[in-house]
Amino acid sequence: MQNTCRQLLKLFLHFWFPRTCFACGRDLAWRTEDPLCPGCAGSLTPPGPLICQRCGAALKSGGAHCYACRGGKARQYKCRMIRASFVFNPSSRALVHALKYANADYLARYMGRLMGREFAQYPELSEAEVLVPVPLFPKRCRRRGYNQSELLARALAETIGLPVNTAALARVRDTVSQTTLGRAGRLANMSGAFLCTRPAELKGKVVLLVDDVATTGATLEGCAQALRAAGAKKVYAYTFARE
Repeated sequence: MQNTCRQLLKLFLHFWFPRTCFACGRDLAWRTEDPLCPGCAGSLTPPGPLICQRCGAALKSGGAHCYACRGGKARQYKCRMIRASFVFNPSSRALVHALKYANADYLARYMGRLMGREFAQYPELSEAEVLVPVPLFPKRCRRRGYNQSELLARALAETIGLPVNTAALARVRDTVSQTTLGRAGRLANMSGAFLCTRPAELKGKVVLLVDDVATTGATLEGCAQALRAAGAKKVYAYTFARE
């Protein structure tokens, strides 16, 4: 009886306040809990099949590495590997932007579960021992009310069974927006922006950074520099989407 009442209330609310797809704006079925319609959910596609072995960027013409990682360049990076659940397209972009800019923190659970589902396609990440979300600068975190990467990491952890450490890595410099910078500028902007505040907790461990989007990988590299300097054995990264 109680369940029936809940369903009737849900139907009533849907009639007057219908939920719509975050990507295309179409009405969602009243019974669904998903934030995307079936069509938009179906367009969430993993990167590949050809990707850079180091940074996960799509390779149109094949090969092992993109230009930024080919030759001996891959060995220069502290973040050994970047992988993502999906390409950055209208559907994944809608979820990321709503999570980051529209106070839709509840989307993190849905997105984190999807990341957990796709994680199995990357056995090369199976060495990871602990999840570390990319931190926000404290002022920015207070303004937003939450760190979206931490929410994603916690939801992902429920699926893959790894612990989450949210205290060992901090952003110590409020960097300018990455959107206005090129690749070299992004790397320079993030260099020295992070600090491992509890090195003993990550020393000798294989760390998996978690973030919403990887573009050039500069933010992830900045985090990896701090973690490796503090004694982390290896640093990988896993994001919801990859540009």
